[in-house]
Amino acid sequence: MGACFEVYKEMGAGFTEPIYHQSLILELQSRNIPFASQPQLPVFFKGQKLDKKLIPDFVVFDQVILEIKSVRQLADEHRAQTLNYLKATSKPLGLLVNFSGYPKLEYERFANTT
Repeated sequence: MGACFEVYKEMGAGFTEPIYHQSLILELQSRNIPFASQPQLPVFFKGQKLDKKLIPDFVVFDQVILEIKSVRQLADEHRAQTLNYLKATSKPLGLLVNFSGYPKLEYERFANTT
């Protein structure tokens, strides 16, 4: 979360998601935090691997799904997306971060309880 706070502090609110995505890549690299940007993760239905892949914004420390947004406010569909990523990947933690929250960074934390 520290990297997200730093990006928000430097950039402020109102840019598009790709701007925050690239900024966050640079910040994570500068902190030597291991991450994958937009990894293609497999999805299974009743044990069968689907041709389609999940593409979260980031997987950090190989354990945390980090989904970023640049919207007026977070909505239930954003929460559902993050929860579905957790369910499909069995990662233990999800972070949903909105860089267009004002006057401060908006974020929610989700634990995989399945």
